[in-house]
Amino acid sequence: MSDLIKQGKVLYWGTSEHSAEQIHAASTAAKEWYAYPPRVEQPQLSLVARHRYHTEVQPAVEELGMGVVTWSPLASGLLSGKYDDGLPEGARLWRSENLRNSYLTEDNKQRVKKFKTLADEVGVTRAQLAIAWCLAQKGVSSVITGATKLEQLKHNLEALKVQITPEVSKKIDEIFPPTMGKK
Repeated sequence: MSDLIKQGKVLYWGTSEHSAEQIHAASTAAKEWYAYPPRVEQPQLSLVARHRYHTEVQPAVEELGMGVVTWSPLASGLLSGKYDDGLPEGARLWRSENLRNSYLTEDNKQRVKKFKTLADEVGVTRAQLAIAWCLAQKGVSSVITGATKLEQLKHNLEALKVQITPEVSKKIDEIFPPTMGKK
């Protein structure tokens, strides 16, 4: 990677889904070899998968001065309310039994319904609120939304206008505690 950076073919490189230990090891190895260390980490982050980010990834990347580009802010559509009335054929959770078993629990369905009440109070959709929450997390540089249609992308971009106030953040934490996703 350092050769590509020196040649101007890439600006920087990063890691994806690395543990704090792996992030530190990559950075240390790069420094030992007088190479460019990773500058960005790409972890999963959503309201139902947040524990690992806050307890492991975020402290490591902050210590190393790395950026963060998260993925799956809507937990495969769960946080958008897509599954409120069942499992639409062809949807991400319909196609993946592992994701379905992880996300589509009765507990999560109830949390997502409570989340709708909060989103309505704020005057936005659940998807916009969930993405805005991800963007508001310490260290997050950008969020990959995974929109499959242009209208979804346009809708998701409205999240940039949403302010996560301390009051809204507290209400989100009550619905989706910081331990969500802890294994």
